[in-house]
Amino acid sequence: MLSQIRPAIVLLALFTLLTGLAYPLAITGVAQIAMYAHANGSLAFVDGKPVGSDLIGQNFTSDKYFHGRPSATQAQDPAHPDDSTKTIDAPYNAANSTGSNLGPTSQKLIDRVTADVKAKHDAGWTGAIPADAVTTSASGLDPHISPANALDQAPSVAKARGLPEDKVRALVEAHVEGRVLGLVGEPRVNVLALNLALDSMK
Repeated sequence: MLSQIRPAIVLLALFTLLTGLAYPLAITGVAQIAMYAHANGSLAFVDGKPVGSDLIGQNFTSDKYFHGRPSATQAQDPAHPDDSTKTIDAPYNAANSTGSNLGPTSQKLIDRVTADVKAKHDAGWTGAIPADAVTTSASGLDPHISPANALDQAPSVAKARGLPEDKVRALVEAHVEGRVLGLVGEPRVNVLALNLALDSMK
């Protein structure tokens, strides 16, 4: 019986070391050498301090910054720490990535989007409102917005900062990222990168 069990134990130990230790360490080492920034979260730094990630959106609320698209992520209500069903809105909560899960016929979704569109028009936006300005992404963490969304925000950001609108628009245009390999996805603007560039403007 021992002669039958011994090979199983040896193989278990061998593959545990191989796939559970050696392989992960090798892949981690290669990633740290070949793509250090990506392997460590694609962090953005200002004066040597991390201020965010290029991959996860942030909840910018000041008029002096461009805002990302709405986020439907939530967090547990601190008033009810023992009840996980009690939640509060927590935009861009990376610990709870999710969409709203509201379908196109949901009255709650229709009411929210209608209110958001009205708020944009009241704030001075003209013409059709870009869809990503009033709808959430599937993850709730999307760091990008459409160029149209960013350009529509340019007048209010320029006004809040006392900057010429044409310079702010030029900054947006300079931060438009094209389709991957010219084929995949849509043109987009990384909100964090744009806001950091905005802070560095004289």
